[in-house]
Parts: sequence; structure tokens; C-alpha cells
Amino acid sequence: MADARGAKILVASNRGPVSYTHDGTTDALTAKRGGGGLVSGLSAIGPDADALWVCAALGDGDREAVRRADGGTLDPTDTGGQSVLMLDIDADTYAAAYNDIANSVLWFVHHMLYQTPLEPVFDREFRRQWAAYERYNRAFAEALASAAADGAAVLVQDYHLALVPRMLRERRPDLRIGHFSHTPWAPPEYFRLLPDDIAAQLLGGILGADRAAFLTQRWADAFTDCCHAVLGPGIPSGTRIGVHGLGADADFLRKRAHEPDVADRMATLREQIGTAPDGSPRRTIVRVDRTELSKNIVRGLLAYEELLLSHPEWRERVVHVAFAYPSRQDLAVYRDYTAEVQRVASDINSRYGTPGWTPIVLHVKDDFARSLAAYRLADVALVNPIRDGMNLVAKEVPVLSDEGCVLVLSREAGAYEELGEDSVGVNPYDVVGTGGALHEALVMGVEERGERCKRLAAAATGLPPGRWFLDQLDALGG
Repeated sequence: MADARGAKILVASNRGPVSYTHDGTTDALTAKRGGGGLVSGLSAIGPDADALWVCAALGDGDREAVRRADGGTLDPTDTGGQSVLMLDIDADTYAAAYNDIANSVLWFVHHMLYQTPLEPVFDREFRRQWAAYERYNRAFAEALASAAADGAAVLVQDYHLALVPRMLRERRPDLRIGHFSHTPWAPPEYFRLLPDDIAAQLLGGILGADRAAFLTQRWADAFTDCCHAVLGPGIPSGTRIGVHGLGADADFLRKRAHEPDVADRMATLREQIGTAPDGSPRRTIVRVDRTELSKNIVRGLLAYEELLLSHPEWRERVVHVAFAYPSRQDLAVYRDYTAEVQRVASDINSRYGTPGWTPIVLHVKDDFARSLAAYRLADVALVNPIRDGMNLVAKEVPVLSDEGCVLVLSREAGAYEELGEDSVGVNPYDVVGTGGALHEALVMGVEERGERCKRLAAAATGLPPGRWFLDQLDALGG
């Protein structure tokens, strides 16, 4: 790429604001807008700010779009007007860096997911994959170094790019660099499962930033604890540590949740939920998740079964609306987990269902409008991750629930730091305890439920995506 030295604000992330697919019949490419807090956050930067988003091509459609683009710069009509530079990194390098290291090692470490008698195994194949992760990060560092104006602010996002700050600092010491971690951070005794040199390289990579930021104080403290354990006392580079608890985008959610397609999905869900034998509306326990291992969906389903066993009075009077959208299906362990979610739900329906009552309404096809419809219908929201950086579902449901919902929330979710006082907290491993929490939520009085939900919604929207992003920029002096 040419040495443009033009952008004053740069964002770097694995995934960009748009992805491309072939239409299957012609050479045309179809652009699909991405979602999430980062997309919303970057939109808060005005058009005159001279900002550039640097991301990776994720698949064949993206790679073809890069080849057709001017130096990898995407058509602004596809990106909502944002300037986006997409990097066509070698497909094998990307696969090893993304699937084998980022998602199969770093994600597992930070979410404490390893079955340690069997895994991890840091052998020669791991070292080959790690070399790809280094090349992947180096490609970002080189692109950012080339595209940044003198003294520009660069915001590097997440565990995919942990080495970029140090690499970029070596190339452009004039830049103001921030790194933000969207995941939890493992405590030292777990982080040190990694080979010593790799652990030091990851920490040193992030410490190349002027500022390292996290979703909660707990994760920030874990990072500094790891630095002390691996690198010695103090933060060697003088990197400042910050916390920015990403919140829900209330204005967008409330507007989107009242559009016609959401109303249609609500009607369908009401029909699937049905009414109790006495004609009263059935109560609704809602969960919306990807079939990500850390989301703990199987234990959530078993906790619902525990509710039906311990409190049979709820049979035919409650329905668990569970959306489990497939995630990372190119990894066998995720395919197996998705199948297990479906198997457990089917077994529970077979054991307890009646001709007029399906205990679990499970959907596995991603449908944003249907998710919003479920949010509005929720009497109880079940959010029970094993470990989560934040968990925006926990923040979004109270904002949208029409009648006010009770939030049953894992104490291992980052959101618990802000929402724990007004939720019903659970140990995510304790199926019996979570079943009891679901009963507690269902019997909670209308007035208390409504008051709690109001406080949850206020806390959940305290730092919406646009403000969250700008706060990080301000902290860099940008």
C-alpha cells in the first residue's frame, strides 16, 4: 500500500463494517452491513474527522471486493459513508491466525474453557499457527503505519490484534495508540497455561499502546495482574489502563423494535407460546445467544428443566423461548455444541411436552427482528455465560421488555458489575441454583419487577456505543 500518511483517526479490527458475498449467478457482489457496538461507535465520528477503518477480508466475497477496489479502499456507498481499507491477507495465514490461534487458543484462555487433562497442547503445529498470527498482526501494523497521519490516534480492537500496538509503535513512534479488549481477561494462574514466551509476547504487544482499555475493572485488574506475574512488577511501558463499559444503543433498539417485521415476529411467537390451560397468558423466559461455548446454553436448558422438576406448577404455564444462533461452524467443537443444544432441547420437549404445550421454543436460524420481538415479550431474561466480557443481551432486554422483565444473570458476565444489584445473580455452573433463580424471577411481584427493570435499563444505556467509542478517543487525546 502507498505511504498515504493521511488519516487522523484509525480503527483496526478483524471484522469490518461490511462483508461481501457473490450472488451465485453473476459476478455481482452483495454488501451486507455488519452490526454491533463498533459499527455504531464509529458512526459517531463525523464525516470531517478524517477517519479510516482497517479490517481483514473474511472470505472469498471480501477478497474479490478488495481486488476490485482502489488499493483495498471500499466503495463508501457499501460502508455507510465510512472510509474502509480491507486487507487481503493470505487465506491460509488468516485461517491459522483467526481459527487456530484467536478462536481456538486466545478465546479459550480468556474464557477459561480448556478441559485441561486433554488440552491445550502447545506443540510444533501450534508454533506454526502462532507464526501465522504474527504475520496477520504484522500486516495490520504495516497498513496502519502507512495510512496514519502524523500523530494520528489509532484504536486497535480485541484479541485478534494483540500484537499490533507494539509492532505499530516500532514503525510509528509518533502515533497515539489504544488497544481495547472486548473479552474477559484471564487471571494469571490460567493465563500462564500459555508458553512463557507467548504470554510475554501477548502482554508486551498490548503494552505497546499508550492506553489499554477493558470492559470492566475486573478484566483490567486481571490484565495488570498478568503483567506483574509474567513481566515483573509494574507496567513496564507506562501504559495507562482504562475501563469503558459498552452499553446498549437505546434509541436504535427502541426504534427498530417497533417496525412492522418485529410486530409480525411477535405475533408468530405469541402463537407458538400459546396460553395456559386456564386461558391466561403463559409466562416467557427468553434467551438470545450465539452457540458460543462460553454462553452456557446447555446448562441454561438444564436449569429450565430443573424448574419444571422442582416446581411442577409451572408446567404448561411457562415457555422457554431460546434462540441459539450458530457460531464458528467451521470449528468441529462448535458444530458439536450446536448439535448438543438441539438434542437437549428436543429431549426436554419430549419428556415434558403436552399436545397443547411445547416447553422450549428453540430457533437456530439468525433473525434479528425475531430476537427483538422476544426481548419485548420477555418476562424473564436468562443470561448465564460461563464467562463473558460484557454481554449486551443482558443490557438490551431490559431496555425493550414491554411489561418489565426480571434479569437472571451470571456473576461471571462483565455486565454483572453494573447490573448485578437489580438482577437475580447465579453461579453459571449450578444448574439447580439457576433453576431456583428462574422460579424466583417468575414469582417476583409486578411492582418490584417493573422498578428493577427501569433501573436495569438506565444502567444498561449509560455508555451507548457512540459515546463509548468517543470516550476512548478522548482518553488518547484525539
